[in-house]
Amino acid sequence: MAVIGTDNPSYGDITCGSLLQQLQRVWDEVGESDEDRDKILLQLDQECLDVYKRKVDMATQSRDLLIQALDDSKIELARLLSALGEKTIVRTPEKSSGTIKEQLAAIAPTLNQLNEQKEERVKEFVDVQSQIEKICGEIAGTLEVGDEVGPPEVNEDDLSLEKLEDFRAQLQELQKEKSNRQQKVLDYVSMVHDLCTVLGMDFFSTITEVHPSLDDSIDVDCKSISDDTLSKLDKTVASLKEDKKTRLHKLQELAMQLSDLWNLMETPKEERRFFDHVTCHISATVEEVTTDGALALDLIEQAEVEVERLDQLKSSKMKEIALKKQKELEEIYASAHVVIDTKTAREKLMALIESGNIEPSELIADMDNQILKAKEESLSRKDILDKVERWMSACDEESWLEDYNQDENRYSSSRGAHLNLKRAEKARILVNKIPALVDTLVAKTRTWEEDRGSSFMYDGVPLLAMLDEYLMLRHEREEEKRRLRDQKKFGGELVSNDHSPNKPLSSKKVVGPKSNGTASAGPASRRLSVNGTNGVRSAAKERRESLKSSASNNVTVADAASCVSGTEPVPNSP
Repeated sequence: MAVIGTDNPSYGDITCGSLLQQLQRVWDEVGESDEDRDKILLQLDQECLDVYKRKVDMATQSRDLLIQALDDSKIELARLLSALGEKTIVRTPEKSSGTIKEQLAAIAPTLNQLNEQKEERVKEFVDVQSQIEKICGEIAGTLEVGDEVGPPEVNEDDLSLEKLEDFRAQLQELQKEKSNRQQKVLDYVSMVHDLCTVLGMDFFSTITEVHPSLDDSIDVDCKSISDDTLSKLDKTVASLKEDKKTRLHKLQELAMQLSDLWNLMETPKEERRFFDHVTCHISATVEEVTTDGALALDLIEQAEVEVERLDQLKSSKMKEIALKKQKELEEIYASAHVVIDTKTAREKLMALIESGNIEPSELIADMDNQILKAKEESLSRKDILDKVERWMSACDEESWLEDYNQDENRYSSSRGAHLNLKRAEKARILVNKIPALVDTLVAKTRTWEEDRGSSFMYDGVPLLAMLDEYLMLRHEREEEKRRLRDQKKFGGELVSNDHSPNKPLSSKKVVGPKSNGTASAGPASRRLSVNGTNGVRSAAKERRESLKSSASNNVTVADAASCVSGTEPVPNSP
């Protein structure tokens, strides 16, 4: 092969024609045959065709790739538009003609914008769905408050705003549910705190036993709101309320026992004040008891110990209390002039206490009932007794007036004579009222006896018998006065010294009434006369002695049978 000289064209100017000319020259120099030359030229043509063919194939392949890329871009564009929804602000490319590269260049910015919008939308979905899963986990109890959830699976085929709004609405409902649950938890915690305070229990251990996050030191957003926690809180509150109800009932029973024992033993108010915190809830409802430690176990135990102490103490004080009640009963009857057998009553009372066959509280209640009935009996007799006192007082004045009239020196100028004169004037007025007073007394006494079906006894003597005897004596005196006046009128001189007007009008002895209300004829009996209440009162005294045995049968203060049966012995009206 010949070397190209300096006169050969430069490499930059080489073309197929120049090379062919150069090849011809070489052949000419070599003396290559035409046949060989044709073969070489044919070979050159084939090699050149192969090169072109490869280039065409490469160009075709590149075009196909561009077309595929364009198709993929259009599909991606459609998918993004569909996923993001129709309300997207991205504008689709309007150019659908021109070269492939021009079309690709036109669609590329839209795809980039849609992809950016997709990434933002996915973030929004992830945020919302994460919150939804977190709240759902807190409610279900599968996720502790404060724990983070893993990234949720987002459906990238549906990233529309409508779908996003659905998730946001669901999240809003869950947030509302969470808020309601948080408030419910706070309410439960508050109730547990109040109940523990009243019951004297440890709030911290009680509430953390339900869930550790319910402690007051933990923020409300970090407290458990699960179904299980709410259920446990509800059961805890119900249990504490039941404990409160049970303890209050127990405390009220103890308070009533304390009150009964205090009343039974007449405990001073100063000693009772030590248990005001117990008795102040004796009639309270469960809702009204809110004081700290009001139903603490140690307080209830303290009340139980006090009740037990008083129970042991009441036995030793029963006799003292019962005798005091008995004395009060006797005083009521004495003031009402009712005769009772006090000795027998006290003996029966002591025997009943020592036998132990009746509860002390029942015995005292029975005696209180007897005292109440005795007061009612005394009240029913008061009007008649007041008139009896007026009658006796009038009789005293009548007796004094009789003595005054027999005094020959009553009109003398001695010291105090004018006072006696004034008293005599008043006594005459009072004596003149005696008949009407006695009539009223008899009428009221009979009405009283008819209403009760028994006799009205005055210091053991029937009052009507006393009044009848008084009226009889008064009638005899009036007859004697009339006879004396008649004798004086006719100038009779037969009046004996016993009936001299200068002597008392009557010194006649009369007997008191019998038990049946009639007068006896024995002249040696005591006086019951208009000469004063000494006769009236002495008659009652003597009469009382004669009727003592019957009166004791009428009044029994502490009969054992009545105490045991729970009924009160009521004395027959004397």
